[in-house]
Amino acid sequence: MAEGFRTVYAGGQGEITEKKSRFIATVRHVESEEEVQAFLDETRKKYWDARHNCYAFTIGKNREQTRCSDDGEPSGTAGRPILDVLTGADLHDTAIIVTRYFGGVLLGTGGLVRAYSQAARAGIEGSTVIEKKEGALLRIDTDYQGYGKLRYMAEEKEIYVYDTEFTEKVSVILLVPEERIREVQDAVTDLSSGRASAETEKKLCYAMIGGKAEIFSEI
Repeated sequence: MAEGFRTVYAGGQGEITEKKSRFIATVRHVESEEEVQAFLDETRKKYWDARHNCYAFTIGKNREQTRCSDDGEPSGTAGRPILDVLTGADLHDTAIIVTRYFGGVLLGTGGLVRAYSQAARAGIEGSTVIEKKEGALLRIDTDYQGYGKLRYMAEEKEIYVYDTEFTEKVSVILLVPEERIREVQDAVTDLSSGRASAETEKKLCYAMIGGKAEIFSEI
């Protein structure tokens, strides 16, 4: 996962109307088939009078669990197009349910594929998508003169400063993507002429959201 793992952070909704039929897409982050089933049960209860609740989901960084359903629509006209939108957006651990209220006009297979695809895309557009990464918190202990140089290096290399502790010395904790750990460690050593080093405190899974880091789990 070091190269990135796109998923939904905050699910949302999108809606389109096609020849009087309403297509309401609801998107949610999921990590198990049990969560998908609960999502389906909730949606079917909410839209109890709808004709169809078609869906698709993909779970795991290698899409270990992937499924779709046409829920009564002609085969291949709903679930597969929704799944194609999911995978086309490179989303993982995500489910989309598209609820259809029939408007009395038949759309044909091509029209259904387009409508379900458009609705799924609208649902994703209404959601918050993030990129989860593997990385590490690196701790550097330095003096106040070294702190200024370290801050400049972090800004220049676009490395996120996760925390800073000021005592008789300064301890800076950097959040560094997995693939850049060695680069940053070497830069700290060079910057301090070997007097400081970047020690790994913990490895973790994180994402940048609104310019701030959110930690999801330790590795």
